[in-house]
Amino acid sequence: MKALVFAVVSTLAFTACAADARISDADRLALYRANAGQPVANFQYFGRLDGWTPLGDSALAVWTRPNTAYLLELKGSCQDLDFANAITVTNQSGRVYTNFDKVIVLGRGTNQIPCWIKEIRPIDVKSLKAAEQERRDAQTAEREAAR
Repeated sequence: MKALVFAVVSTLAFTACAADARISDADRLALYRANAGQPVANFQYFGRLDGWTPLGDSALAVWTRPNTAYLLELKGSCQDLDFANAITVTNQSGRVYTNFDKVIVLGRGTNQIPCWIKEIRPIDVKSLKAAEQERRDAQTAEREAAR
């Protein structure tokens, strides 16, 4: 019985810590916006993405190379973006353009409705990673102070 109680308490404590560490979509989007440059008309697309991060239902970050990323703001909400397993980005001869290209959510059960790209902003990846680390360090310090 003691083992069961310990397991339940441990699970609840771990879940509480994980919930505290979770950043809201709005806060994450604000962090990405703060580390993005001025809007650009297009970016070079190499035929595949190195990664992507949903930032709510109307924005996402895409990585075209490990240290090259873009913040894509969409026209309205994009169905299932937060829950998608995969996306694709349309392009024109290896370039993705605002107001012309789209993000398409892929996966089972999605309608693959195109989500038009309203704005493209290059992300300062080095600054973004530093800001994320600073945020994690602050959370760790808060948890330590609360003990």
